[in-house]
Amino acid sequence: MHPVVDPVLAWYDEHQRDLPWRRSEASAWSVMVSEFMLQQTPVARVIPVHNAWLERWPTPADLAAEPTGEAVRAWGRLGYPRRALRLHGAASAIVADHHGDVPADYDDLRRLPGVGDYTAAAIASFAYGRRHVVLDTNVRRVLARALSGTEFPSVSVTRAERDLAATALPEDDATAATWSVAVMELGALVCTAAAPRCEACPIVDLCAWTAAGRPPYDGPPRKSQTWAGTDRQCRGRLLAVLRDSEGPVHRSRLEAAWHDAVQRERCVASLIADELLVQVGAEVYALP
Repeated sequence: MHPVVDPVLAWYDEHQRDLPWRRSEASAWSVMVSEFMLQQTPVARVIPVHNAWLERWPTPADLAAEPTGEAVRAWGRLGYPRRALRLHGAASAIVADHHGDVPADYDDLRRLPGVGDYTAAAIASFAYGRRHVVLDTNVRRVLARALSGTEFPSVSVTRAERDLAATALPEDDATAATWSVAVMELGALVCTAAAPRCEACPIVDLCAWTAAGRPPYDGPPRKSQTWAGTDRQCRGRLLAVLRDSEGPVHRSRLEAAWHDAVQRERCVASLIADELLVQVGAEVYALP
């Protein structure tokens, strides 16, 4: 095996967090729900919503039987609510095409709505112990530093990056699956973006970035996310009005939630286009 594997596995065995979707009793559906929710959302915010979701909809069939609006409502304030629609669509496809069971095969997973390369590989690995290269933000950062000697990876996954990651992937399926989650955990807890704790890293002596003197990133400018005053914030406020309501709401409720009329109308139109909102009357709106 690659020399970085054993130290990371040993570190993970001692330091892994107790997360509901990682427990031995967790279902493949639990893993899938977590992967949708964890996209661009911190673990601490996901845990209570994930638990409530699994309590209400313990199987894909339970979710598929509900209107899509209930998925949006239960998504709460996790952000990027289109993920709720995609998860509902994936649940419906699982019921229609896979007898209600989350598929284990990567290609079958990729055919589900909202499931890209990373999510398919993660579900196959973490739910079924399959051997796949799993490249999320944390994994990519660890491997960029440890193997390539660069502080951050490129904006998009490259073939060279994927091939390099494959060189560190253990041959045994079960070990490969554990390695994937272990290096992800290392990136989340130690090899972080803003303040890496190199003194606590199990592979600091093997890290190419450390050996090079930890040179600063010199690639294209990295994206920084803003929130206040953006359309994302406006859309979130408008959806919150609907989520917190027992039924349809009058336009005046939306006007009270966001006073910039031009931005509000633009966001209402985008929510309708994204099928997160429906107009059910001249001035009345509801969740789908």
